[in-house]
Amino acid sequence: MAQAVKTKAPAKRPQAKKAKAPAGKPAEKGLTPLGTYSEGMEPNPVEKVIFERRSIRAFEKEPLPDNMIRRILEAGRFAPSAGNAQPWKFAVIKSPEILAEMEADAKKMAKLFMAGLDYTKSPLRRKLLGPGARALIRVMKNSLHPVPFSLLKVIAEDRAPVFHGAPTLILLYQDARGVSRPAVDIGICGQNMVLAAHSMGAGTCWIGLIKLLMYLPKWKKRFGVAWPYSLDECLAVGWPKGPYDGLVPREVQEVAWYEGEPDDPPRMERQGE
Repeated sequence: MAQAVKTKAPAKRPQAKKAKAPAGKPAEKGLTPLGTYSEGMEPNPVEKVIFERRSIRAFEKEPLPDNMIRRILEAGRFAPSAGNAQPWKFAVIKSPEILAEMEADAKKMAKLFMAGLDYTKSPLRRKLLGPGARALIRVMKNSLHPVPFSLLKVIAEDRAPVFHGAPTLILLYQDARGVSRPAVDIGICGQNMVLAAHSMGAGTCWIGLIKLLMYLPKWKKRFGVAWPYSLDECLAVGWPKGPYDGLVPREVQEVAWYEGEPDDPPRMERQGE
């Protein structure tokens, strides 16, 4: 009878410090059970998460537990996509050193961009930079919309962070081989993650300025960004600092209801009043 071969037990990896989750909220009474509908009913748990989710820009230093992050990723993995192509892959950044380096380099790029785009600082800059900057802004009207333009400016002036000091970033890579419009699928995928995180008491913030790092070859190489993948979006995730729940005001929407004969005008309804 052959004797069992004794093997050396593998060295135990040091266990990561267990994160302390904030005290959970007691289950709220009055929520409508899932899978039912009646006129005038209270919101169900899914609707409540959707209505109360908000972007978080202040995080505790302690990161979320790894298994919680995996649950958030799983919510994204199960997102619908055109043709079920699932044109995404993910990466999780938790290293404080890498996060600090990302923040520093993104700020450097913001300063570089604003050096060429902000022509309002002096009459000379207005004369020299104005025509070219205005032309570029017209061409890149979404990326250089007044909102991100203003954000770039305050980042370049060291008055705002890029990644909000989040202890974790989830990178959302987009696969160009996806069906139809992969960017839409990435948005759906990210929203699944955002809602899952909120449902477990975590906070998130969608950050498109990860694109700043894609102008630097070292970050493309480090994160493996090469065709068919691009990296234009990421999510900051962590425990929110301070209270954050509550409805954020939204615009009332004019909604057209086409429910009569083909030639009948639509019935207009103001959604949100």
